[in-house]
Amino acid sequence: MNNGVIDTEYIILENIYSAQRQNPPLKQRDLAQIARTSLGMTNSILKRLIQKGWITAKKINSRNIHYAVTVEGINEIISRSYGYFKRTIKNVAFYKDAIDKLIQNAAENKANAVLLIGASDLEFVIEHSCQYFGLSFLKSTDRHLLSGGRDKYTLVFLSENIPVSKPEIKNRVFLSQLLIKSAAVS
Repeated sequence: MNNGVIDTEYIILENIYSAQRQNPPLKQRDLAQIARTSLGMTNSILKRLIQKGWITAKKINSRNIHYAVTVEGINEIISRSYGYFKRTIKNVAFYKDAIDKLIQNAAENKANAVLLIGASDLEFVIEHSCQYFGLSFLKSTDRHLLSGGRDKYTLVFLSENIPVSKPEIKNRVFLSQLLIKSAAVS
């Protein structure tokens, strides 16, 4: 089974759990829309979740079925959530170590500032590392700063949402490349 189906199972299971007391209850069409899958695929996944004992289905009338998550289903949600949490902590530790090394190296090479261009979920890691190594932390959403005007004593981080390209910038780090390296390590 591929990861896409497993993730879709989790999305459907979690949404059924979240909406159990909702009136009217979620319909297959709603779940298909939430999970961004076809109605037929959603039906197939719901049948599989019932076979696994993670949900129950109760026919309300000729057109509506009420789904409820079982204790086994709740345990599956908890297990997957815990796994996600562990992976997230592992990734943050990887990013922190990689960013710390880059900023420490910049500090040793007489850099005085770190500039983050673009919005990033890793901003807090970069800012913390700058404080630790005594560098100023600057941030901007202006991508035009890539074209010049920086001094050689600044390390530049480009956020994940800035496409990887080869601008003539020394001391630059693409956070998207860190993400790719992290995926290769995992």
